[in-house]
Amino acid sequence: MHIRTATSSDTTQIMHLIHQKAHFDGCPNAVEATIETLTSTLFSPQPMAYVLLVDPSAEGISALESVSSQAVLVRSTPIGFASYHFTYSTFLARPGLWLDDLFIQPEYRNQAIGTRLIQSLCKIAQQHNCGRIDWTVDVENTAGIRFYRRMGGQLQTQVHLCRLDRPSIQTVLQEA
Repeated sequence: MHIRTATSSDTTQIMHLIHQKAHFDGCPNAVEATIETLTSTLFSPQPMAYVLLVDPSAEGISALESVSSQAVLVRSTPIGFASYHFTYSTFLARPGLWLDDLFIQPEYRNQAIGTRLIQSLCKIAQQHNCGRIDWTVDVENTAGIRFYRRMGGQLQTQVHLCRLDRPSIQTVLQEA
């Protein structure tokens, strides 16, 4: 397996993986992302988030294909991804890393791919002097919870995830 940073040429594959993740999470209709919005938020001069992709072959190349008697390298289709962005902790006075999504196609699970993705994120966090890595996990995702605990993840019980969705943001602004 090969873990690499996604490029703009991967946007279609990222979109496909996002849809698979939404289906896994039980909310297939929640995806509002498009190829265009992914491109503008992930691959702009100042990206809002980053994506690591898992290619099934050692260097992300699946095969040599013959086209008009000429050998052409064919990039393999990613089988998993982790999306993340940087945060900031005033308590630590350091950046942090927020793992937004981690997904591996079902037939590739239990092969240490998730472990390698977390290790890659830890290297990135260390390079940026991050004080911590945070993420959420669905309370029903017992396999995910076991995996994260094995990796040293600590479930935080003293805090709750809070969210203002777009309609709520509009309501707050209208009441201002």
